[in-house]
Amino acid sequence: MKEYDVIVIGSGVGGAITARRLSEKGARILVVERGDFVPRETENWSVRSVFFEKKYKARDAWLDRHGKSFDPGMFYNVGGSTKFYGAAMFRLRERDFEDLAHRRGVSPAWPIRYADLAPYYDEAERMFGVHGDDRPDKTAPSRQAPFPYGPVKSEPIVERMAQRFREQGLSPSALPLAVNAAPAGTCILCPTCDGFPCKIGQKNDAETCGVEPALATGRVDLMTHAFARRLLLSRDAKRITAVEVDHGGTIKRLSAPLFVVSCNAVNSSALLLRSADTGAVNGVANGSDVVGRHYMVHNQTALMGLSHRVNSTVFQKTLAINDWYFGDDAFRWPMGQMQMLGKLQGGMLTANVPYLPAFLADRMARHGMDWIGLSEDLPDPDNRVTLEGDRIKLSVTLNNMDGHIKLVRRMKRALQQAGYPIVITKSLVAHATGHQCGTVRMGNDPGTSALDPFCRAWDQQNLFVIDASFFPSSAAVNPALTIAAQALRAADHIMATDLA
Repeated sequence: MKEYDVIVIGSGVGGAITARRLSEKGARILVVERGDFVPRETENWSVRSVFFEKKYKARDAWLDRHGKSFDPGMFYNVGGSTKFYGAAMFRLRERDFEDLAHRRGVSPAWPIRYADLAPYYDEAERMFGVHGDDRPDKTAPSRQAPFPYGPVKSEPIVERMAQRFREQGLSPSALPLAVNAAPAGTCILCPTCDGFPCKIGQKNDAETCGVEPALATGRVDLMTHAFARRLLLSRDAKRITAVEVDHGGTIKRLSAPLFVVSCNAVNSSALLLRSADTGAVNGVANGSDVVGRHYMVHNQTALMGLSHRVNSTVFQKTLAINDWYFGDDAFRWPMGQMQMLGKLQGGMLTANVPYLPAFLADRMARHGMDWIGLSEDLPDPDNRVTLEGDRIKLSVTLNNMDGHIKLVRRMKRALQQAGYPIVITKSLVAHATGHQCGTVRMGNDPGTSALDPFCRAWDQQNLFVIDASFFPSSAAVNPALTIAAQALRAADHIMATDLA
């Protein structure tokens, strides 16, 4: 077997960007991925294939807190879930890194501050070719560099709605988007972006912006169809000696000086828990008993504003509203963010609401304007990932809903005043796994965290966990850019210390 400096487990944002950064600085990397490449094919943009047949989703079944089986909607492939994301790339706000009081508790401070990530946010935006302009956003964090590209322009109907919002005193701003729109590339700004894989490879995801450049260095090998079963420990349990993988039905043990786990918040914590042995009875990196705990996923609600006018917009996902992010005069606690969804199609609605007649779904989609509200859920140690035999159990009780309910009410009123008299809402919190984070949290105290501020495990110093697991709090924006920025920061730390 070839010798590697680092084995990276998982090829989503955290794993892909870590592999790219380390390899570009000269390290030899093996990336282990349980899935395969998503093929570029006609079905990529088929509503039936993606939403009805669920062609690209994993056949996975987890247990909820009542022991009932459910489909978590996982994607196991090169590039992880970013192959299907909406390409929104937000920075956390400065205050998100500090203790932040909510109506139902306190969102804890991070062991780093915004200034520690700011230069890496700049780099991550360049890597992902982010388009944006956050100057109208009153909550936007300071930045040392402008967006790599200007905002994706809103189509006339969306811009008309934005103007109606401004007349209400709101400040809609451009959604920061990682797409290869002109002049960056040949993205055609199609309606099959949010929730679909890109048939022409113009959505900037973990594969195109992480895995492909890493492989191009010639110092990275990619092993697909390789499921990481467990991590193996040294006799004193202070180091990882190997990862045991099921590679297409063959069990293999892979070794390197350093290991990076980047499987997503649920699967990374499950891997650490599965790796328990006599020297680590609660699991790897779990001397503090926090691994699997503090699961967060955002409180989320979709809104569809309906009017008599046909919405002919093709690429709809261009606006965000952060006016209520930290509260307002009537509700002084944080509420969260509103952002546009990609244009919903009738088949997408009937796939998720089976009793909805197809003709009605089509009519709603033609007349609808689609948004999603994201609010912070608070880290609760009893919201957690555990194992029942070889099955994952995800036990979650909703919290901090006050602000979210206020946010949805405000947005509903804003849409009505903007000319959409009927607003339909749908809660997206049941069995939610999108934006999952928090299960292997970082901190300054080994007694209350699993990782140090560079994502190194306190208990096993040659192990790093670099995905949204490390989040001490969820904030109220998409996590992808923060994962990428911290991956760059952690990789630089690895090069300056372990691989110096």
